[in-house]
Amino acid sequence: MPRPTAAQFAYGSCTVIFSTLAMLLLSRTSSGGGIAVIAVVALALGLLVAMTAPQSRARTVAAGRPATAEEPAPTPVSAGAGEPVRGRAA
Repeated sequence: MPRPTAAQFAYGSCTVIFSTLAMLLLSRTSSGGGIAVIAVVALALGLLVAMTAPQSRARTVAAGRPATAEEPAPTPVSAGAGEPVRGRAA
């Protein structure tokens, strides 16, 4: 089972927070049982949103490549090659 990504955690957490606030404001409940039911429903909704959020594309693209394909190594880039290092004036 793949681990959830940071985006999935964020989507799920925001869903729990905002849905809890919305349901509490719309229902105007003040009883402990009503608040508990709203909290459980919000957690279930957040879990559903987090699990249905798409995985990152980097994993799916990397999994589709053949194992024998090698990519060329990146060429190192040196910024300012040939320029002398200048000290700061005090």
